[in-house]
Amino acid sequence: MPAHKHPAAVKTSSMSDLTMTPKSHRSPSHRSRRSPRAEEWPEDGRPLPRRPARAPGARSPGSLVIIGGHEDKERPATILRRVLALAGGSAARIAVVPTASETPRAAGRPYVEVLSRLGAHRTEVLTLETRAQAMDPRWPTNLARVTAVFFTGGDQLRITSTLGGSRFHRALVARQRAGMVVAGTSAGASMMTDTMIVEGAADQSPTRNTVHLAVGMGLWPGAVVDQHFSERGRIGRLLSAVAQNPAVLGVGIDENTAIEVDFADRCFRVLGDGTVTVLDGWGAAQTNASESRPKEPLALTGVQLHVLAPAWAFRWAERRPLAPGGSRQREGLS
Repeated sequence: MPAHKHPAAVKTSSMSDLTMTPKSHRSPSHRSRRSPRAEEWPEDGRPLPRRPARAPGARSPGSLVIIGGHEDKERPATILRRVLALAGGSAARIAVVPTASETPRAAGRPYVEVLSRLGAHRTEVLTLETRAQAMDPRWPTNLARVTAVFFTGGDQLRITSTLGGSRFHRALVARQRAGMVVAGTSAGASMMTDTMIVEGAADQSPTRNTVHLAVGMGLWPGAVVDQHFSERGRIGRLLSAVAQNPAVLGVGIDENTAIEVDFADRCFRVLGDGTVTVLDGWGAAQTNASESRPKEPLALTGVQLHVLAPAWAFRWAERRPLAPGGSRQREGLS
């Protein structure tokens, strides 16, 4: 099959170089839907009441595509194609942020190339290596010109320490709430939540020292994400994170696997080839997380565990998995 020709511009740029010409379009994720409301917790297992209709003119937050790492970049490139579709397809203007990497330009360029090959209108690598760059007051204007931001892998603490609380961070959150798509792989997946796993041992029983937590970028409140999940045996460190924070939903994502988080329906869907492990500690009966010493084994009872295959979904407000094709899934994700 001949190589696909694409019209996209491939460019590595600093923030000041990002001069994309705005183009009016609406991606499939921006169709009229119900607006989100505050998180609700299940009570006695009863289903929650229907959400009220979305106010006229209200806008839904943009989807998050959270990838477990090592996603396919050749064919069929299912996950990256979905990022492109959500961002507007052939009208997509995507900014790649490789801040997590020690070699940001080298880390960003493969994503520029593959997203361009898949048909994006324009892709850019944004150089964001210092807090001074992240504090530039022009970020709200510059991010208004893109339809998606993609974070590469590396070290998630490098993302939060460089970008957390900066003008770039505030502009990113504002744009995502207004409908812009945000995607991230590996470290770029871990930083999406407000509680973030920084590091942790994957080869031992859960203890308080199994995992080190920090504040993430807060794009998905009420969850904690781990990546390369099955491949690196990380269930112990996700259990440790949930034991210390039972109100948050623990989500472990395999390689070449992603979740598409839809805030309008408070639901995520599994994409790719692997599985997503969900640990729900909200109804936990007992834990010794506060009394145990740092290296003593953790006790945690009454935790629910779900393993979701591709095309399965999960409504996080109701703490409920959804099989493919079910009526409740069709209602929220069709």
